Amino acid sequence: MSAGFRGFMVTRSGRCALGAWVVLIVVSVPAPARAQSIGFVGGGTIDPHQAYGGVFWESPDLGGPFRIRPGIDGGTGDGLWLVSINIDLLGRFPLGQSGWFLIQGGGPTIVIATLNNVVNSPKEVHAGGSYLFGFAHKKGFFGEFRIGGGGYVPNLKMGAGWSISLK
Repeated sequence: MSAGFRGFMVTRSGRCALGAWVVLIVVSVPAPARAQSIGFVGGGTIDPHQAYGGVFWESPDLGGPFRIRPGIDGGTGDGLWLVSINIDLLGRFPLGQSGWFLIQGGGPTIVIATLNNVVNSPKEVHAGGSYLFGFAHKKGFFGEFRIGGGGYVPNLKMGAGWSISLK
């Protein structure tokens, strides 16, 4: 094994999760633009203690209240840099006529981790999963909690953000 590849090893489950992510993105892209959105989120995590920010794309309704929401975010803290790639299947359920929705769902997560205080620190790729729960308003504001599990996936993310509809 050459020195260039020693610090960047991908497990078999990581390759499978990456393959699933690519398939979901390819299948989702041709969807009509009527209810797609792009969102921006930021917040904090517990275990590891980090601040994070990210972006996501949300598909139109796939059937009923279900949507696909792939996203990427980066976090720093506890001596780590983490990049998380999430591929979520979400359900959006209206809460009466208030304009608010209950959002919940989850899916696989790929995490790229590196030490932020070490020069030339190797990158490690891990796979896990997460469950998302939150509330979103039809005008764009949302708050969410994400519970994760697996290698380097933060145990709890708490975030808020804004979603912009692409019409």
